[in-house]
Amino acid sequence: MATTAQLFEEPFDADEYIERLAWRTPGGGSKGGAEAFDPKRLLEEFENHIEELKQLDEKIQRKVEKLEHQCHREAKEFAHKVQDLQRSNQVAFQHFQELDEHISYVATKVCHLGDQLEGVNTPRQRAVEAQRLMTYFNEFLDGDLRSDVFNNPDKIKEAADIIQKLHLIAQELPFDRFADVKAKIASKYHDLERQLIQEFTAAQRRGEIGRMREVAAVLLHFKGYAHCVDVYIKQCQEVNCSLTLCLTFYMLNQYYFLRTTTLATKLTEFNLGSDKHTFLSKLIKSIFSTYLESYIDMEREYLRTRGAMILQRYYDSKNHQKRPIGTGSIQDLKERIRQRTNLPLGPSIDTHGETFLSPELVVNLLQETRHAFERCHRLSDPADLPKNAFSIFLLLVDHLCVEHIDYALEIGLSAIPSADAKNANLYFLDVVQQANSIFHLFDKQFNDQLMPLISSSPKLAECLHKKKEVIEQMEVKLDNGIDRTLNCMVGQMKHILATEQKKTDFRPEDENNVMIQYTTACSKVCAYVSRQVEHVRKSMDGKNVDTVLTELGVRFHRLIHEHLQQYSYSSMGGMLAICDVAEYRRCAKDFRVPLVLQLFDTLHALCNLLVVAPDNLKQVCSGEQLTNLDRNLLHAFVQLRVDYRSARLGRHFS
Repeated sequence: MATTAQLFEEPFDADEYIERLAWRTPGGGSKGGAEAFDPKRLLEEFENHIEELKQLDEKIQRKVEKLEHQCHREAKEFAHKVQDLQRSNQVAFQHFQELDEHISYVATKVCHLGDQLEGVNTPRQRAVEAQRLMTYFNEFLDGDLRSDVFNNPDKIKEAADIIQKLHLIAQELPFDRFADVKAKIASKYHDLERQLIQEFTAAQRRGEIGRMREVAAVLLHFKGYAHCVDVYIKQCQEVNCSLTLCLTFYMLNQYYFLRTTTLATKLTEFNLGSDKHTFLSKLIKSIFSTYLESYIDMEREYLRTRGAMILQRYYDSKNHQKRPIGTGSIQDLKERIRQRTNLPLGPSIDTHGETFLSPELVVNLLQETRHAFERCHRLSDPADLPKNAFSIFLLLVDHLCVEHIDYALEIGLSAIPSADAKNANLYFLDVVQQANSIFHLFDKQFNDQLMPLISSSPKLAECLHKKKEVIEQMEVKLDNGIDRTLNCMVGQMKHILATEQKKTDFRPEDENNVMIQYTTACSKVCAYVSRQVEHVRKSMDGKNVDTVLTELGVRFHRLIHEHLQQYSYSSMGGMLAICDVAEYRRCAKDFRVPLVLQLFDTLHALCNLLVVAPDNLKQVCSGEQLTNLDRNLLHAFVQLRVDYRSARLGRHFS
């Protein structure tokens, strides 16, 4: 039997161990064994097993000694490692203490330095602030507010802070020496205060609580801060009065109606019969028929009232009383006469550059209409949906296109000065720009919100026709206003030329002492034209830019062409005329219109006839740019030469 450690597993019992060993040995059993009891064999087995146990004991002892030796060796190595770690820890701790002391030293120095910097920076900041306020004070003293902070509407908060401080300073100044500047500061103070109150009102109308809070915080330091409360209360009263009907209707017909519709949708999941959709629809109609029958009438009445209130608030904010715009045959006759004759029928008004077009008003009207379309979609009977949507669209056209855009165009047309006006404010292009931007918003709502409601009904044709009619009416007035504005531009150029151009410019007394490159009249006209070209580019978009600039360029060329034919030219004067036309041609490049540049190239070639030698006239006239021109036109330019009769230049055209 092999001796293994399994024989000594706990719990160990020596008697049981010997008994099991005896039973396992052949002939070792005393009863019932397969073989007869053999004591010698059992003794031999015991002796062998004892020998095996001794060997096992020696083997285990050697293993124990080996493990003990290994344990002692590893214990020593571990002890050495612990000692090394302790020494490293002591070094690290010492470094940490040194670093902590250094940090404390640096922190002390930084705090001290910060205190010194604060002591120096605080007076410096006060000096900078004082210098800044002195700069702004000087602008009020000079009467010219050049700083962007006073001219940029987006910096009204910064401007309010400055003017509030200047207002406090101005109160300490003696009245006899600084009466004028104190009055200017006070005027700007009240103007900014009024603008802030208007912004507060506008933010309240838009429901922008955050913006109201910002404006109120700025107004807190102004004397008119109490007006915020008054404006807020007044606005709430007006809104509550006008919205009571709509809010009641909206709650009854939309909120409860939507909940009922949602419930009906859930009920369709149950087995209510084959015609359950029609059954539920009839039930809903029977419940809300009292409200839904008069829905569109209430909607239209609300929109009419709300739109009129939005319009009136805007014109009240401008302190403007709307002028009655005539209608009917007399007005149509005036409009046709004005289109054909370009005459400003009726008295001209001065709007001081106000376009009477408001993006804020437009957004409010479109927002109200958007909500109306949403309610119309939810609350209208499917058969009545296109008709109801069309009636809402007509109200939008009336409020936005007729009462606002068309009215602004009429005012803008009335404000266009006559063509011979001097230093006229040609702001109609600003009206054009804003009107186009507004109509793009109107067109977007038409496509996004109205079209889905009417696209599959006969009302689509009516809506498209109405939209086309509105566009055509506006385009007629826009075209008329642009045409008259271009006439004013040309009139202003003509005034500059008549005032600045001298006859002696092209017939100088001393032919040998002419140092200028081009005349003063040319310089001023080119500067004016460049400003107008930039104005047109900012006001127009798309192909309209090229169309208007082409018309302006053609009229500009015609004016210069006719202007040059009013003078006679000496040899040096002809050179000056060529220099002027070269400058006009350089200005014409800003138009970026090939036709305009070609016209001035031809005019430049014509001016060469003023200086070319008589014998070379035929050669010049047959050049590439002049060969196709009318011979009478070429002759007319040659006749402008001082030496025309003396040199008998007419024979070259015989």
